[in-house]
Amino acid sequence: MKQELTLHNGDIKKLLVKYSIPAIISMLVSALYNVVDRIFIGNMKDVGALAITGVGITMPIVTIALAFSMLIGIGATANISIKLGEKRKDSAEKIMGNIITLSIILGLVITILGSVYKDPILKAFGASESTLKYAREYITIILYGTVFNIMGYALNSTIRADGNPKICSAIMVISCFVNIILDPIFIFTFGLGIKGAAIATVLSQVMTAILSFAYYMSKKSNLKIKKSNLALDKDIVKLILAIGISPFTMQLATSMVQVVNNNALKLHGGDLAIGAMATVNAVALLCFMPVYGISQGAQPIIGYNFGAKQYKRMEEAYKIATWSGIIIFGVALFLVEVFPSTIVGLFNKNPDIMAISIHGMRIYLMAMPSIAIGMAGSNYFLAIGEGKAAMFLSLLRQVILLIPLIMIFSRMYGLTGIWLAQPICDLIAAIVTMIMVDKNLNKYNGSQFALFKMRIYE
Repeated sequence: MKQELTLHNGDIKKLLVKYSIPAIISMLVSALYNVVDRIFIGNMKDVGALAITGVGITMPIVTIALAFSMLIGIGATANISIKLGEKRKDSAEKIMGNIITLSIILGLVITILGSVYKDPILKAFGASESTLKYAREYITIILYGTVFNIMGYALNSTIRADGNPKICSAIMVISCFVNIILDPIFIFTFGLGIKGAAIATVLSQVMTAILSFAYYMSKKSNLKIKKSNLALDKDIVKLILAIGISPFTMQLATSMVQVVNNNALKLHGGDLAIGAMATVNAVALLCFMPVYGISQGAQPIIGYNFGAKQYKRMEEAYKIATWSGIIIFGVALFLVEVFPSTIVGLFNKNPDIMAISIHGMRIYLMAMPSIAIGMAGSNYFLAIGEGKAAMFLSLLRQVILLIPLIMIFSRMYGLTGIWLAQPICDLIAAIVTMIMVDKNLNKYNGSQFALFKMRIYE
């Protein structure tokens, strides 16, 4: 296959560009699902500040749904890349069939449980009497689209491993445009408010799922979805979960952090502080997605060459991905620090929420370049099938360090302490990640301090 030969022999930099640019577009478009909603919701007349706070309260639930999407999607994508590197196409197609069934089962479970218990969950996540109405209206509709959300993400992710990253990106772009076009129509023209934003998001997720499924039914795909592969296979499910458990755990940890954050913000800054965090997270999401896209683009390159035992090429892909991320985050940090009012003003013009958002954003994101090291390192371990190492790095940054620091710093410094906890965790996690990746690479290449030493090979 032409794709396999390219991954086997192609120039690493060119391969990374080929896979990363579509992945970056896909990640940015994925981020826009939430960001566009928040921009339109935050600019709703009279109720924008409370409405965006309501959306912020629902984020832990949205993040949990994303966790299950990544559990299946990333776990399947990494395994498919490895199987293709091992020339085992039949095994890769069995994985494809299993993710369809898993998506349906998990999506239905989340929809049912979330719908039944949404009010007590939202109150536990920081909803007040003023914001519960908006949070309930938004999440009720979002939950109805969970099956399509999970299936669309999972199938779309595997298209990269199938050798068509451009199609993967194109599907995401089309779905995002659907969301952007429908948002103002449902919110303002039809007068549905926050419900309209949720309907637009769900319809765009349905579009992603339909187009991704249609790709595998077309002649363009190398792998095919076959009815015989839809029955769950215990061994395949274990393979998917073994790798997918790391990003799954990371997203669950993110959800947990959001809950802790929301309650701490409510205590030390009130409802508007939760709205400010929703704004800051939206900005962070836009900054993170290009770097995450690069890491995603490197994953099939690393996974294939690991399966083919070409460890030098595997190492080179990791290093280039990491340094690219550091540079991008450096540029993003400059923009955040120099133009904070312009950035925050896109989401809400309320002077009180703007003041909180600007102060928080400049502190919360000040260690961004170090996050690139953590992202690339975690994805490196995912690509080579070492999910436990990736899971530890995720837990280190999001749970082991962050939650205790939020609790301690919020008591010491109030609202500022909540913002400060994140960059401190980012720096510590980056140092630990470098040590772990170098130790792992040393097993294959005898490499030390790989991030700072470029290797020349035939």
